[in-house]
Amino acid sequence: MSVLLVEDDVSIAIVITAALEAEGFDVAHCDSVAERDRLLAAREYSALVTDVMLTDGDGIESLPAVRAMHPDLPVIILSAQNTLDTAVRASDYGAFEYFPKPFDIDELARTVRQAVGNRANAQRRDPDEPETDGLPLVGRSAPMQAVYRMITRVLRNDLTVLVLGESGIGKELVAEAIHQLGHRQGGPFVAVNTAAIPADLIESELFGHEKGAFTGAVARNIGKFEQAAGGTLFLDEIGDMPMQAQTRLLRALQSGSIRRVGGREEVTIDARIIAATNKDLGPLIAAGQFREDLYYRLNVVPIHMPPLRERNDDIEALANHFLKQAANEGLPRRQLTRDAAELLQRQPWRGNVRELKNFIYRLALLGREDVVDADALIVLLSQSQRGDSEAAEIGTSLEATVTRWLQREAPPPGRVYDEALAAFERPLFAEVLRGTGGNQLRAAQILGINRNTLRKRLSELELDPEGFSRQPQPRP
Repeated sequence: MSVLLVEDDVSIAIVITAALEAEGFDVAHCDSVAERDRLLAAREYSALVTDVMLTDGDGIESLPAVRAMHPDLPVIILSAQNTLDTAVRASDYGAFEYFPKPFDIDELARTVRQAVGNRANAQRRDPDEPETDGLPLVGRSAPMQAVYRMITRVLRNDLTVLVLGESGIGKELVAEAIHQLGHRQGGPFVAVNTAAIPADLIESELFGHEKGAFTGAVARNIGKFEQAAGGTLFLDEIGDMPMQAQTRLLRALQSGSIRRVGGREEVTIDARIIAATNKDLGPLIAAGQFREDLYYRLNVVPIHMPPLRERNDDIEALANHFLKQAANEGLPRRQLTRDAAELLQRQPWRGNVRELKNFIYRLALLGREDVVDADALIVLLSQSQRGDSEAAEIGTSLEATVTRWLQREAPPPGRVYDEALAAFERPLFAEVLRGTGGNQLRAAQILGINRNTLRKRLSELELDPEGFSRQPQPRP
């Protein structure tokens, strides 16, 4: 059995060669695309192990020529460019396996032996498929490499995926990546937070309902399963789904069809199912709060998304990504100095990527300089930490304030909601406009509402954005 190793780092090549020879392989080594092609034309090899960046080209981009001449040759990719894009490109061009550097040499040797022994299992994809720009996941850390490798394994099938991990780590982004890069990318991506839907409405939301199925059902409603036809249905926070809805979901997954609430017609499911939870389902199963049989139906391919504290190396890349994102959304363009990035890496980020993103957006909005150094960052971090410590007290005082307002103002029947909403919106809009210097576009982005909606409400509340414009500061 012979292996062709294409690697331009001599020290790495020596280690790999020794490991493969210990497994009984005859190893030929070269360091360029041209020499690789010459050796492949001269004799047959049992497997090809290649780096990406070679002396005269890209080891992945040049694989179609290898595939044309040796369609059954298993290819194993090695790369120091540890991104999701590299992992996906390796899969796109038919790689049997992808190893980010540094890698476990024993695992590489085992994989080469497996590839040689089972060439028919090599995963292949069409090299003419679209490029994968705009990928939702960011990071090159070792924990993220494991996520990328799992994603590439499910792109060409419809196996049910269960994404596991803490709140705020980006579980929906994993689902989006699988959808965008998989064979259902042309269909819709439908996401539903099962924890945010009232228990008495969740079945209607998922499965739809017929006209007259219940009070208020004035017309047929198409549920999320049917909306996702041809694409992907993402069920977030599945651990919070009511037991009755769990039973219906299990039946749908088992039968491959659904029935609208109040209906008799069976509708075939044509959607890939990806679920996610931030809860440990084991105790819920033991407590009778989650069906064990549903768990096994959903947990066909588990993907464990790491918390941010386990991927500190990705924090700088994530921060720069969010700064660019914030600038594209109309916030000031900022940059981090090296010491500021290192300071970010030392923070706990208990809220994971979501907390980091919110902080970076706050930095983009409130930062005084275009280039943010560690000193400026310390000020913003201390303000953020004070805000976190006061959050519970603020929430309680807000509820108390609403209660006192209702008792004091006592709006007339039929006007309670409108007047309470106006009383809440006025200081809310005023504070955000004050922070943006009266810029309505930025204010709408921060609030998460349409700019026209903001303008309409400002007019109704008689709030003038010009009154919040930043005045020039007098020189000292």
